[in-house]
Amino acid sequence: MAEKEVGSLYNLAISQAVRLHRLFTREYRHLPDTVQCDVYYELYKSGNFVTLAEEVRNIDVFAKALRAGTRRIKLYRPFQELVDEGYNLPQELAIEFRCRCKASQRQGSHSRDYEALLSIGWLVGGFLSETGWDLAAEQISEDCLSLCDVRKIGDCKIALKCVTRLLHVRTGYCKFAEARHTFDFAMELVQKLRNKGEKVNTAMLYGERCGLLFALSEYEQAFKNSIKALQDVTTYLHDKVIIDILRHAAKACVVKRKFRKAEALIKQAMILARHTFGDQHPKFADVLVDYGFYLLNVDSIHLSVQVYKTAFRIRSEVFGVNNLHVATAHEDLAYAMYVHEYSTGNFAEAKANAERSIDIVTKLFPDDHLLLASSKRVKALILEEIAIDCHNRKLEDDILREAQQLHLASLDLARKAFGENNVQTAKHYGNLGRLYQSMRRYEEAEEMHKKAIEIKERILGSEDYEVALSLGHLASLYNYDMERYDKAEQLYVRSIEIGRKLFGEGYSGLEYDYRGLINLYDCVGDFDDMEKYHSILIEWREIRENVDNKSAMEEEPGEPDPTHQFIANFLSDIDQH
Repeated sequence: MAEKEVGSLYNLAISQAVRLHRLFTREYRHLPDTVQCDVYYELYKSGNFVTLAEEVRNIDVFAKALRAGTRRIKLYRPFQELVDEGYNLPQELAIEFRCRCKASQRQGSHSRDYEALLSIGWLVGGFLSETGWDLAAEQISEDCLSLCDVRKIGDCKIALKCVTRLLHVRTGYCKFAEARHTFDFAMELVQKLRNKGEKVNTAMLYGERCGLLFALSEYEQAFKNSIKALQDVTTYLHDKVIIDILRHAAKACVVKRKFRKAEALIKQAMILARHTFGDQHPKFADVLVDYGFYLLNVDSIHLSVQVYKTAFRIRSEVFGVNNLHVATAHEDLAYAMYVHEYSTGNFAEAKANAERSIDIVTKLFPDDHLLLASSKRVKALILEEIAIDCHNRKLEDDILREAQQLHLASLDLARKAFGENNVQTAKHYGNLGRLYQSMRRYEEAEEMHKKAIEIKERILGSEDYEVALSLGHLASLYNYDMERYDKAEQLYVRSIEIGRKLFGEGYSGLEYDYRGLINLYDCVGDFDDMEKYHSILIEWREIRENVDNKSAMEEEPGEPDPTHQFIANFLSDIDQH
């Protein structure tokens, strides 16, 4: 029989099963996991949300469907839309699992349903983590951990898996202090196992710690942990774990300005994700998000927008509308489009994406959650540019005041989460400096820029990209608004030197420094230097026009390099440097 006919017969059977679902509910729950998963997806497509919710609420039944492997991504969007309809499924599942665990503990730490409970918790907790419900996933992981007797070696191994997932979900929910303690406990378990002669692979654990340290802007330690993770990678690890380790390592290399190494890592992750999961899978979208981050940082702005759009499309199709992963995709796209349209002033689409991100996060999290800081910051940046191009003074003032409220809220959230001595806090100070310049509050603007520079230089060193950005912003303030031309010139020259060193002669950010110097020399009557930088600006434009913007995504995907070979070569290159 032709494959198309088999598919049609199968689809017809699934449709019939859904139509008669009420008559044969118990029988359908004994179908193979993949078939059960397809039945649930058909229930969703047919709009039978009440029945689907009943099935998902039954944690044993739902866990069985989740054993369908990669097929279970078909349940991501139905689950989200059930939540949108008012079913509080993440919390209900977490509460139900906690009740089961407490009942099991009353019967003894290793009652008959001990292993079954752990299996259910692992499946349901993993699903909730994958779909962005980190708080519920955290509760289930804690309860799985509570079932383990860490005095026993077998339970120590299970506990280590639970703690590694706890580290992941706590980082995702921005519970950074708890995440640090979680890693410390994980290392205690690792040491205990090794003391008993057990072999323990810590690749995933160090990969998750790299993600935590990156979120905390502790970039040097993030990089070191990414190397530890790569050193412990073995061929028996699941490709998903390897892909995540490669992603974390790539981002750590980006912020350390090791761009060649970052490119190798993220492209290997992208090829491996496409080869393992296909190019419509959320794991591939995760890699694309990090690829977009790399492209933004190496000044391939146009390509980054394309990549973020693709990631956003995949996540929207897989997760639905009001999902955390979709919210972050909106934010990433908003920022990339803001940078891309900076010279055109066409910010409508960027603004819409930033607002959508804020709307979704506001629905999902408390008003003071750190995840709001980043999306509010992006919207404020966009509003500032819109205000600058506005020809109505009253409207301009209103827009700038809204931007100020957003920036101050973001700064407050960042200071509470990270403290004063952090790159993220410094970025918010710098953003306020630019805003106060637009609001003609020049002394306050100067104070904010100086704070940003001082924090960034202390943490990142004097020649980092972030430092160059703040130097250029302070130079602009001195040049255009405060007529402090000598200081402005020194700052522009420093910013240009850092930009050229890191990104080359065609770096897009150089345009603003060149234009600033042209204006400066015009104001002081130094026409020779003004003409000199006119010529440099013309040369810069020619370089920009010749930049090869061919996307790596358009190349033939090919096969990924063997993992052991790729990592061995990568680590060898690290050792040589």
